Amino acid sequence: MPRPGSCCATGRHEARDRTTVGPMWQMMDLLYGHKKEMVASADALPGRDRYPYPLAREHLVLGTDMLGPDSPVDPRPWPAGHEEIILAGGCFWGIERIAWQVPGVHTTSSGYAGGFTPHPTYEEVFSAKTGHTEAVRVIYSGGEETLRALLTQFWEQHDPTTANRQGNDVGTEYRSAVYWTSPAQGEVVRSSARRYQQALDEAGRGTISTELLPLAAAGNGVYYTAEAEQQQFLAKHPTGYCNHGFNGVACSL
Repeated sequence: MPRPGSCCATGRHEARDRTTVGPMWQMMDLLYGHKKEMVASADALPGRDRYPYPLAREHLVLGTDMLGPDSPVDPRPWPAGHEEIILAGGCFWGIERIAWQVPGVHTTSSGYAGGFTPHPTYEEVFSAKTGHTEAVRVIYSGGEETLRALLTQFWEQHDPTTANRQGNDVGTEYRSAVYWTSPAQGEVVRSSARRYQQALDEAGRGTISTELLPLAAAGNGVYYTAEAEQQQFLAKHPTGYCNHGFNGVACSL
């Protein structure tokens, strides 16, 4: 299922060979370059005070609760000892599939974060008029060990140097971001970014553009769960569009 404003599903990471994809990048910038400008909070779509769509609760792959205390119908606490972090690196379908395979991950969900529009829809986020990025919420146990494993996969499986785009996906909704929910997580995230930048420098690659913030300081500070059809999309459609894959620079945390 190709995404609007994207190339067809290829199963590879478009950023691997820029000499090949350069003309395609130029075309996508011509068509969607205006979406790379972050909308001002005053100009963002107004949104609404509740979800305009029903939410899926059970994780298709892990069988766990995706909503926890955020359920508008039956809020439940996350299991004791678990932590929450938000990862964004382009299309949330691929980032979610990467995250749910990491040992120690209790549940994941695709959603929207970092912007201003309350309870946005997929179409609104795609317009780049909400300020949100396509994001994945990860609930995990195992503390720093699991977090480092997640960050290793996060840095390696997308290109964090391309601001407001991932491959042929162009716009602020595809920006790279990590939003943490505790100061301890923030220290690990910032340290991992510094170490990965060193690896990128040694490989002759660019500068990390990933937005690194506490979730509370990212846009309106809220993560919104996406529509049911967006959840675990690549488990439902194994050959569906995904431009994630090893970017050529190993991450050692």
